Amino acid sequence: MPAPLDIVFAALADPTRRAILSMLLEDDMAVSDVAEPFQMSLAAISKHLAVLAGAGLISQEKRGRINWCKLEPDALREASAWMAGFGQMEGVDFDAFEAFLQRELGLEVPEA
Repeated sequence: MPAPLDIVFAALADPTRRAILSMLLEDDMAVSDVAEPFQMSLAAISKHLAVLAGAGLISQEKRGRINWCKLEPDALREASAWMAGFGQMEGVDFDAFEAFLQRELGLEVPEA
């Protein structure tokens, strides 16, 4: 089973999901309002919302006949703390870091 941090980063990897989170920064939203700016089906948006909820980044609540989405900012704390550790390092070679991550994940490392 993937670690919680892996699930959060996987959820954040998609630009649609990041856009949804940005929208929810303003206020809770009905699912239909979340879907409005996107050119995709309500079913596709619901799948994105399920991924975000599975990562703990949002919660969903049914109020009457309407499903509402709410941002859960605490879920980003661990990811934020992990990323902040890199901001404290001077002279980080991000190309070397990317190559390291690719090796760790078993991905092909492009030739430099």
